[in-house]
Amino acid sequence: MKKTDLIKFENDIATAFNSGRIRAPVHLYSGNETVLIKFFKKIKKNDWVFCSWRSHYQCLLKGVPPKILKKEILEGKSISLCFPEYKIYSSAIVGGVLPIAVGMALSLKRKKSRNKVYCFMGEMTSETGIAHETIKYSRNKKLPIHFIVEDNRKSVCTDTRKTWSQRKLTYEKSSDKYVTYYKYNLKYPHAGAGKRVQF
Repeated sequence: MKKTDLIKFENDIATAFNSGRIRAPVHLYSGNETVLIKFFKKIKKNDWVFCSWRSHYQCLLKGVPPKILKKEILEGKSISLCFPEYKIYSSAIVGGVLPIAVGMALSLKRKKSRNKVYCFMGEMTSETGIAHETIKYSRNKKLPIHFIVEDNRKSVCTDTRKTWSQRKLTYEKSSDKYVTYYKYNLKYPHAGAGKRVQF
């Protein structure tokens, strides 16, 4: 999938949301298309992907057909998109997919599988206890998992660095076998598409 395809899809969803066609929350991407396309070149068909509530791009890059994805979003499932047949799950619970992703990685290791797990999270989630524990456990147990921290500086209505009184986040500039951190500029608000929609 091309960068222009991703942008067109998200703009279409933004229009649908602002016109009231989506009667549930949406969390849109923008500005990180190139990074994700490059990263997904590493992800194989039978690898697993776990995401938070912002997962439209990951679903598309994992192979979920745009028509099927859009149908789910229009039905109000944007923040909990799950397509087991494409090996991708997302959750609206902060940090909710992290232990599930680790469990999948542990299962793959026990089965001696060559497949891997990729787990995406926002920068605020990366500072929570569950993130630190799952990353530490994965490192120590040498699990086949990689965590991707996406920093758009839009953690609901709070600033992550001010919240934790940190000038630099724990995984900022990390790039190793277990964690990749990257920063991007999101044109949309944390949730929605710029126009207030009452649910």
